Amino acid sequence: MQYLALIYSAPANGPQYGTPAFKTMIDGYNAFTAELKARGAFVAGDALKPVEAATTVRVRGGKTETMDGPFAETKEHLGGYYLIEVPDLDAAIKAAAMIPSAAFGTIELRPIMAM
Repeated sequence: MQYLALIYSAPANGPQYGTPAFKTMIDGYNAFTAELKARGAFVAGDALKPVEAATTVRVRGGKTETMDGPFAETKEHLGGYYLIEVPDLDAAIKAAAMIPSAAFGTIELRPIMAM
């Protein structure tokens, strides 16, 4: 079964770019990704550019509207994702708990609906 692990965190809560703690976090991500690949559970995963680079799109009354940035005001921002292939939700939870940002952010697991 495939799960999308959405990685949310408040930018001020995590290690700051360029610090030793940030390097440790990135090393943790690299190790986690390597482990997923070794287990055959890695399908895809990427970091996202900051919310300032986002564009929100919606259609109202047949007209396409766009807005810079995310639509919802939140303290935690979507920073990246992993698409994983695991046997069940318990395995997905164990994997999500290994994502470094889980220590200061939130990981949302969403099962993929096969179409």
